[in-house]
Order: sequence, then C-alpha cells, then structure tokens
Amino acid sequence: MKAMKKSTPNLFFALVMLAIPFGYAAYIYPGLPATIPTHFNINGEANDWGDKSYIFLGPAIMAGAGLATFFLFSNIKNLDPKRFKSEDDGMFKKMALFMVGFLSILGIIITYAATGNSLSITKLLLPFLGIVFSIMGWYMPKLHQNYFAGFKLPWTLENVDNWEETHKVAGKVWLYGGILQTVGTIALPSTPAFIVFMSAIFIMVVIPTIFSYRMFKRGNQIK
Repeated sequence: MKAMKKSTPNLFFALVMLAIPFGYAAYIYPGLPATIPTHFNINGEANDWGDKSYIFLGPAIMAGAGLATFFLFSNIKNLDPKRFKSEDDGMFKKMALFMVGFLSILGIIITYAATGNSLSITKLLLPFLGIVFSIMGWYMPKLHQNYFAGFKLPWTLENVDNWEETHKVAGKVWLYGGILQTVGTIALPSTPAFIVFMSAIFIMVVIPTIFSYRMFKRGNQIK
C-alpha cells in the first residue's frame, strides 16, 4: 500500500505530460486543412498525406509507448532478476518520468510537423534527440546491471566490472556524441545534418561495444 501511494504522484505527472500533446492537437485541429502531412523524408519534406484526424495519431502512439515505458521502469525491481541494488529504485523512477517527458515532447514535435509549418521537422527532431542522448550519457555510469537499460551485451551481463567500465566509457561517448549531434544538426543543412546524426549514433554504439569485448578478451581486467 505504501509503495502504491509513493508511485501515485509520479503516475499523475506522467499522465499530465502525456496529455499535453493531445491538448495541443485539439487546439490546432479546427484550423487545419482537410489533408495534412503524415510522413517526411530525410530532408524534412512531406512525402505522404492523410486526413486531418491523423493529427491525434502521433500523440496516441507516444502516449501508449510512454505508459508502457513508465510502468516498465517503475517496476524493474519486480521484473529484472539482475536488478538487485535497492538504491537503483529511485533512479529508475526518475528515468521513467524522463522517458515519459521525452515521448511527450516527441509527440508535440510530430504534431507540430503535421501542421505543414515551413520549419523542417529535422531541425526540431534531430537536435532534440541529441540533447536526449547527452542526458542518457550522463545517466549511464550510474546504471547497475539490469536487463532493460544500458549496453546489455553478453560480456556486460556476465561480469559486473565489465558492465561498470563499459558504461563509464559509454557515458562519455554518448554525452559528447549527443552534443555533437545537437550542434551539427542545428548548424548544417538537413541532409548533412542527418548524415552527422546517424554517423554519431554508429560511433556511440560501436565504441562501447568494442571496449566491452576487448575487456572481456583480457579476462575482464581493467588496465
């Protein structure tokens, strides 16, 4: 009962955040044309259209994903056999709200793009994702072994030292990689910005993975 009471305010905040994109969509709905953009290419140009009622589709998808993520992160201690450190509970609950906030803002960006405004969606979405990756990089060194968040490689899940060292490296790479993505996607035209963004993601995944594997091959010894 006490745990339920503690989780109620977080659930309330999560529901409020997920309702904001719906409120925004309802506010702009009367002024929309009969047909709105529903898909965009890498240059941020609309290449598919649908009825204006589709304006609610993005918020609905983000709300569903947000609620699923919120309940997953809020209950990891009951679901994850590797999540054994009690001090993780508070951090995972904060991460649950962070992910809901992320998906809520994403829903607003998607809804805004569907209005057909001249501002390219890539100039909104990619810098925002870069900021999110930087924040995730800041969180990574704080993550203990679990099956739901972080670099869940065979070697990191097998060895605590490998997990911790890999996430220290990943934290730095994601923090600075996210900053690069944010600055690069703001400063560059859409196509080069997309290339920079995807190249950074590749580097952010490959470097920690290689580090983890090499540490495993050394017998999980820290140099």
